[in-house]
Amino acid sequence: MNRTALRRLAAPGVAALALGFALSACGAGNETGGNSDSKLSGTLKGAGSSAQESAMDAWRAGFQKDNSDVTVNYDPSGSGAGVSGFNTGALDFAGSDAALDPTKGEVDAAKTRCGANALEVPDYVSPIAVAYNLDGVDTLNLSAKTVSAIFDGKITKWNDPAIVAENPDAKLPGSAITPVHRSDESGTTKNFTDYLSQAGEGAWTHPADKVWPTTSGEAANGTSGVIAAIKAGAGSIGYADESQVGDLSVASIKVGDAYVKPSADGAAKALEVSPIDDSRTEGDLAVKVDRTTTEAGAYPLMLTSYLIACPTYDGGKADLVKAFLKYIVSTTGQQEAADNAGSAPLPDALQQKAEQIIDTISAK
Repeated sequence: MNRTALRRLAAPGVAALALGFALSACGAGNETGGNSDSKLSGTLKGAGSSAQESAMDAWRAGFQKDNSDVTVNYDPSGSGAGVSGFNTGALDFAGSDAALDPTKGEVDAAKTRCGANALEVPDYVSPIAVAYNLDGVDTLNLSAKTVSAIFDGKITKWNDPAIVAENPDAKLPGSAITPVHRSDESGTTKNFTDYLSQAGEGAWTHPADKVWPTTSGEAANGTSGVIAAIKAGAGSIGYADESQVGDLSVASIKVGDAYVKPSADGAAKALEVSPIDDSRTEGDLAVKVDRTTTEAGAYPLMLTSYLIACPTYDGGKADLVKAFLKYIVSTTGQQEAADNAGSAPLPDALQQKAEQIIDTISAK
């Protein structure tokens, strides 16, 4: 999606942010998010989301090219590990495919670590693909209800009547289905289970969670582990950030009366129609994704990944964190992610609010 099209993505929930934040008008910064007034140096340590690994690689390379005395390390160990490492103080920032969960103590733990409410801004918008390995079936349509039954172990054969009804022209075998899920604590899992919970028409009875809630299927560690397991197992099906699925086949999911393939445009459209969570504190831009939207072109099985940071840091660390995070959400950084990971750039209104929040980071 080009930037002109994205300028039309100012959803009511996003546009209303102007009323919801008492941020100083310190400006959105320059287009690259770099620091033109002083030379940056030092090391940043981050970890978390494996879904945004390709994007983070591009961001690190682009930022370090302009700031040769800075080293940015990022371990794509999973959203759960990133949040945990940040909250213990082991990381300067974290990437998470799910916003901090107040019911799990994550918000309070981050506040304790930072000495104030943590900052949380979206940085990466991408579709989650339902990827599968089924010889002779290149096209597959699945409703959220059918996907729910597959991953809950209620549909176990590829020629189950529910799958046949949605794919009348496909030659579906009677072989077993092997659903593959993440074994680690994962923001992608939370987004996937949130989709099943909201859109599954009651077929999925588990709450949205970073931890896979059932014992059915095969478990694999990280995004790469899920992809490897699907590729290795005939009849397997799993979920992963669309940028990571490679040459695996991907299903189209039912949105309204249509079946929609995963795309950056569709993920951006789903974000457009989703409101900001108004229960969050100032400096927290968590989005409540509407998984049941019937908006034409929307792909609601998607993730909005977040950057998590403190509002203050010791000494020069504040300048490093601010500059790198601003680069990520800048027009340049968002285009880097789009080019290298196939993600959707943030809508302009959301991008500007993210920059304003990051701009409040200061030295203690």
